[in-house]
Amino acid sequence: MKAEEERLMPGHLFKKKTLAMLHEEMKSENRLRRVLGPWSLTSLGIGCIIGAGIFVITGYAAHYKTGPALSLSFVVAGLACIFAALCYAEFASMAPVAGSAYTYAYATLGELFAWIIGWDLVLEYTVASASVAHGWSKYFQNFIGMFKIKVPHIMSGAPFDFDPAQGEFLATGSWFDLPALAIVAILTVVLVIGIRESSRFNNLMVAIKVAVVLLVIAAGVFYIDTANWHPFAPFGWAGISIFGKTILGQTGADGAPVGVLAGAAMIFFAYIGFDSVSTHAEEARNPNRDVPFGIIASLVICTILYIAVSIVLTGMVPYDQIDVDAPVAAAFERVGLRWGQFVISLGAVVGITSVILVLMLSQPRVLLAMARDGLLPTGFFGSVHLRFRTPWKSTILTGILVGAMASFIPLGILAELVNIGTLLAFIIVCSAVLIMRYLNPQAERPFRCPWSPLIPALGILFCLVLMFSLPAANWLRLGVWMLVGMLIYVFYGYRHSVLARKRNSDSQT
Repeated sequence: MKAEEERLMPGHLFKKKTLAMLHEEMKSENRLRRVLGPWSLTSLGIGCIIGAGIFVITGYAAHYKTGPALSLSFVVAGLACIFAALCYAEFASMAPVAGSAYTYAYATLGELFAWIIGWDLVLEYTVASASVAHGWSKYFQNFIGMFKIKVPHIMSGAPFDFDPAQGEFLATGSWFDLPALAIVAILTVVLVIGIRESSRFNNLMVAIKVAVVLLVIAAGVFYIDTANWHPFAPFGWAGISIFGKTILGQTGADGAPVGVLAGAAMIFFAYIGFDSVSTHAEEARNPNRDVPFGIIASLVICTILYIAVSIVLTGMVPYDQIDVDAPVAAAFERVGLRWGQFVISLGAVVGITSVILVLMLSQPRVLLAMARDGLLPTGFFGSVHLRFRTPWKSTILTGILVGAMASFIPLGILAELVNIGTLLAFIIVCSAVLIMRYLNPQAERPFRCPWSPLIPALGILFCLVLMFSLPAANWLRLGVWMLVGMLIYVFYGYRHSVLARKRNSDSQT
C-alpha cells in the first residue's frame, strides 16, 4: 500500500533525467545507427527549411499579411530562430540523443514539462508534414499541367478552404488531395528502409533545389519593377494581438492581425528545419561538434536565400496579384519566362519532397524518445527494426496521419497551427538553457550559447511576440491538443513512466 501511494504521488512529475542517464541511453542496443556527418546534417536542415517556405508560404504571406515588406518578416523570424538555434546547439552538444526539445526539457524542467513539449513536437512535425505535402501537391499539379495532364478535380485538393479576405470557409468541390496522399505514402516506405538511404536521397534533392533557388534569384532580379514595392508595407509594420485581440497594428477581414510581425508569425513555419537537425543527434557520427554546426549553418544559409527570394518575388509581381498556391512559378510565367516556370516547378516538386522527408524522418524519433521513457507504449513507438535500425512502426503511423491531414485540411489552417507549436517549443528550449546554466553550471558543454543570458532571453521574447501575433483560433487549437495530451499522460504516461517505476522500486527497497 505504501509503495502504491508513493507511486501515485506527484513528486516524479518534476523529476529530471540526469545527463548521465541520457549518455547511458546511447549505449543501449536499441539505439539508432550513427552515420551522419556535419554536411549530411546541414543538408538535412536545408532540406527541411528550403521548400514550402520559399515555394508556397511566401505567396500566401505577401498576399494577405505583409505585401512587399515580406523580406522584413523573414528578418524578424530569422532573428527569433537564430536565438533559438544557438540554444538548441548547446543542448544538442550536451545530450546527443534522439528527442530534441523533449529530451532537453526532461533534463531541466522535469517529466511533466517534457511530456508537454514532446506532445507539442508531435503536433509540430505532423502538421508541418501535412502542410508541406499540400504545397507539394499544388506544384506537382502545376508541373504536370504544362504537359496537359490534369488530376481529376475531385482528387485535386482538400474538400474545403478558408478565404482570409472574406473571413469564411468555402467548399472546393474536391473530395481529397490524391497527389499529397501519394507522396506521403512513397516517402513513408523510403523512411522505413533506413536513415543512410534517406540521407542520400535528401542530399540529391537539396542540391537540385538550392540550384533552382539560386536560378530564381539570378534570373528574377532582371524582371524586378521597383514600382511593385510601393507601398512597401501596405498592411503596416506591426500585427501583434493578445489571444486574437489586435493591440498593435491593423486587422484583416478575418479579424486576424496583419503587418510585418503578423507575417513573421505566419512564415515562421518556413524555418522549423533546423529544429529537425537536433532530433538526429543520436545518428550523428560526432554529435558534440557536428550537430551545432548543422543547426547554425543550415539556418544562416537559408535565411539569406529566403530574404533574397522574397525581394525578387515582390519585385516581379504586385503583392495583391501574387499567386497563393504556386507563387514563384506563376511569377516567372507572368513575365514570359516559360522555361523558368518549368524549371521552378520541377525544382519545387523535388525540393518540397525533401522537406516532407526530413519532417517525417524527425517525427518518429521524438516518439521513440518518449517511448523509451515509458510515456508512450514501448512495444509500438519504441520498436526499432532489427535490419533497418529505424523506428518503423511509428514511421508508418506518422505516414497515415500525415496523409490523412494533407488530404483533407487546407494549407492556411495547417500553416498557422504548426507555427504556434513550433514557437512554444523554442520558448521552452531557450528557457531550459537558462535553467541548466543555473542548476548545472559545471556540466560539459562542447558548444556554449554565446552571450547568455541575453541570447536565450531574446529568443523567449521574440517567440512570445510572434505567438501573440497569431490568430486566436490557433490558441484554441493548441489548447485542445494539449488537453488531449494531458489526458493521455494522466491515464498512461504518468503510470508507466520509467522514472515513476524507478521511484516505486526505490521506495519498496
